[in-house]
Amino acid sequence: MTLYRLLLSLAAPAVAIRLLRKRGEAGERLGGHAPSPPHPGPVIWLHAASNGEAASARGLVQAILERGLAARVVVTCNTATGRDLVRGWGMAQVSARLAPLDYRQALRRFLRGWQPAALILIESELWPNRLAAMAQRDRPVLVLGARMSARSAARWRRLPGLIRPALAAVSYLSAQDDGSAARFHALGLPADRIGPVVNLKSGSAMQDGPDQTDLDRLAPLFPRGDTVLAASTHAGEEAAILSAFATARQTRPGLRLILAPRHPRRAPEIAQTIARAGLTHATRSRGDSPDADTPVYLADTMGEMGLWYRLAGITFVGGSLVDRGGHTPFEPTAHGSAILHGPHVANFAEAYAVLDAAGGARTVADDNALATALATLDAKGQATMAAAARTAIDRLHTGDTGLDPLLDALARLIRPHPTQQKDTTDA
Repeated sequence: MTLYRLLLSLAAPAVAIRLLRKRGEAGERLGGHAPSPPHPGPVIWLHAASNGEAASARGLVQAILERGLAARVVVTCNTATGRDLVRGWGMAQVSARLAPLDYRQALRRFLRGWQPAALILIESELWPNRLAAMAQRDRPVLVLGARMSARSAARWRRLPGLIRPALAAVSYLSAQDDGSAARFHALGLPADRIGPVVNLKSGSAMQDGPDQTDLDRLAPLFPRGDTVLAASTHAGEEAAILSAFATARQTRPGLRLILAPRHPRRAPEIAQTIARAGLTHATRSRGDSPDADTPVYLADTMGEMGLWYRLAGITFVGGSLVDRGGHTPFEPTAHGSAILHGPHVANFAEAYAVLDAAGGARTVADDNALATALATLDAKGQATMAAAARTAIDRLHTGDTGLDPLLDALARLIRPHPTQQKDTTDA
């Protein structure tokens, strides 16, 4: 822990420069912008790294408020797009902020302002100082939908001085699969703090349906059997996807592509990549109207993935051609879209292994393999894959107990809302 804090101190000048460049974010990153005076009643702090994690937590946030476990939930995200997604929920008892940096001063300011009764972490955000600060205040930490790949576990084993105190601060953990639960236990988390497996992303897959007006308007322009969605793509993937798409169109000239990047702010860069591929496009955020002569639709907006999944008979899941661990297969499965993915799917390794084995998903190693799949996977093949995927995912989550164990654990661990008092802790 001492070495970690030393490294943070050494990184402070670079962090300060970054904050100066993004002055609009500095206040939140340094723990400010809390209500004054604090909200009456208990506050739950929920941290979700970015868009996918925040979207998966929406049902949990609603359930916490409906059960009266909190008067307010403050949701923090590492990205502005994630924060803005939460603000778009329009929930009066939910505040959205950028997450405070893992510096003790920023955390102290944030915790003094919000005085959270508990911290809920979604998936794998085990920041050492954050966990230590909650432990020093005797506040419970719950990790939900926790993910620990074999590669991540191997890295943590080389850092026992960080992982042991981090796990000591965890009051309750619900992993997203049995393998992750076993790895957390092997790293030192006591078995009596590990709850049943719950995959939040699976449970949230169909939470937000598409806008019916948009669906009715766009469906004639995007025949499902001829429409491909490239979902949550990252830098380094779009060029390969566009190359594969252009090649496949030589066999299937009616093929359409909806390109939905993980980070919409990259739209100008992606537009240039589309042009270099010799393709024309319409851009969603500009209100462009796609037509039959525009094969690519750049879907650079937030909160519309349900619409794109419904339009596309094939979904290529991004973050998997480059080594970002891949994104969720649960949403395309829930919407009946056939799944293609690259080789890098460590974030959802168990789910993809089950899907691939059942014929519900297919691995494509590169742009050539993707081009072949797009050229040959017709509407009948798409329907066969989609049905196999639904069966496989249902079987995978036969023992999924839903949110009740998580809510029961929170109710058991949370303490009565304290009277406002001076915070004298060091972190």
